Amino acid sequence: MSSWQMVRSIAGIFILISLALGVPGSPVFVNEWWLGFTVFVGLNLLQSGLTNWCLMEIILRKLGLPGNR
Repeated sequence: MSSWQMVRSIAGIFILISLALGVPGSPVFVNEWWLGFTVFVGLNLLQSGLTNWCLMEIILRKLGLPGNR
């Protein structure tokens, strides 16, 4: 799996976890403030799409994942 695929997978996992923790109807609900993390991840994905720069991808490449852009 390349670094850009891993970034999107990690973002998806973060969004699902934060929704599970932040939506009051969820069985694992903790607090509505977890939805702020969902916004943070979404804004970072938007910024990455507009600027073609992603800190998570840089970190993953330094950990040895291939880039394959």
